[in-house]
Amino acid sequence: MPKMKSKRGAAKRFKVRGSGSIKRAGAYKRHILTKKTTKRKRQMRNATAVDHSNKAQILSVLPYSR
Repeated sequence: MPKMKSKRGAAKRFKVRGSGSIKRAGAYKRHILTKKTTKRKRQMRNATAVDHSNKAQILSVLPYSR
């Protein structure tokens, strides 16, 4: 049986950490940045974890990430 393919869009957006949690980038950092404060933009640089309610759905499109 051939290998399963990952959904490439999801593979570019999510990384599974060693602990099993899934890392993702924050939103609201692409445009209209002039009205956002420097502090807010700096805090948006940090990655955050995917909520547990969405974890199974993301792992289903990343078959070899566990």
